[in-house]
Amino acid sequence: MTNTATSEITVSSARRWAMLAASTLAQAAAAVTIHGPAFLIPVLHERRGLSLAESGTVAAAPTLGVMLTLVVWGAVVDRRGERFVLIVGLAATAVAGVLSAMADSTALLALTLFLAGAAAASTASASGRVVVGWFPPERRGLAMGIRQMAQPVGVGVGAISIAVIADRHGISTALWVPTLAALVALAITAAVVLDPPRPARTDAEHVANPYRTDGFLARIHGVSVLLVVPQFLVWTFALVWLTDDRDWSPAAAGALVGASQVVGALGRIAAGQLSDMVRSRLRPLRWVAIAAALSMGALGLTAHLDWGIAVALMVLATTVTVADNGLAFTAVAERAGPFWSGRALGAQNTAQYLAASAVPPIAGLVVTQWGYAATFAVAALFPLIAVALVPVRDERALT
Repeated sequence: MTNTATSEITVSSARRWAMLAASTLAQAAAAVTIHGPAFLIPVLHERRGLSLAESGTVAAAPTLGVMLTLVVWGAVVDRRGERFVLIVGLAATAVAGVLSAMADSTALLALTLFLAGAAAASTASASGRVVVGWFPPERRGLAMGIRQMAQPVGVGVGAISIAVIADRHGISTALWVPTLAALVALAITAAVVLDPPRPARTDAEHVANPYRTDGFLARIHGVSVLLVVPQFLVWTFALVWLTDDRDWSPAAAGALVGASQVVGALGRIAAGQLSDMVRSRLRPLRWVAIAAALSMGALGLTAHLDWGIAVALMVLATTVTVADNGLAFTAVAERAGPFWSGRALGAQNTAQYLAASAVPPIAGLVVTQWGYAATFAVAALFPLIAVALVPVRDERALT
């Protein structure tokens, strides 16, 4: 259904929440597709004889597909609508998933995973736009916080299912997990989601390029990139820090890291609800940046002193450093408007993916030279810079 057809529709509260659930499911299915192949690395390495570098390259193929297509999908959202993009994108994700399960060589596997990631990128802008378009400003932060739970949930599903199935039944069987997730999300999306209403495209105020108006969007992108650094540092190295420096068993460390992800997902909802209560996305975003700087600094200090509280601070840092995602995403969509938010959200996610891909190798070098404690402490500088970069005023965002 086109935006013109839905421009006058008023949906019930139940339908609105159903569309939020469908959008969250679509994003979670995309997360399984994008991040799930990482859990194939042990089988690729141990049974197919690939080096760790080669296995990592195969696992990273979906992420490369995402980075190259996010802005393109966002432009399609702006032109054709959210429902169209979700249906086409999820269908293409499922097709690519089938092809990846049938791949009989490493090169073909990497190519099909790349295509799956490129298709799954469709959900990023489209599902976000559904939430922003159908929820009123006073409920939008909470709704987006719920939608932002999709990534850790998707990663969790991949960790629980793909790794075990690949170990017991092989890679081809394991790759049916993201394929089936995409098919389920496609069916529910087709049944539930409508394009949110938009003003007439002839209205110049809504069509004007928001990047030329002021530096608001560019600053939010910059803040998000800076906050990605401590987020992915903790995500990547928490487990190995616990096992190497704290002498935890891999099972215990994995359980704590998994629990931290759940807490972080709930933190995204809390941050969104707070932004609704204070009627601002930017003030809570600034508070999150301050808290991230303090928690990472405290983690670095206590890790250096070898205090037991460092473990609790790691959980706190994991929670705080992901709380900004929904706030920034909502702020970008609200400021960009209905005819530019697809591209703006695509740019937002692309910038974050680029920064996230650079964190593990660079941080690995820093850890090797300076140790974990110093690396955690250095990471505190990035959210500290972000505090100053958050725009001061955002009255237009919640109108």
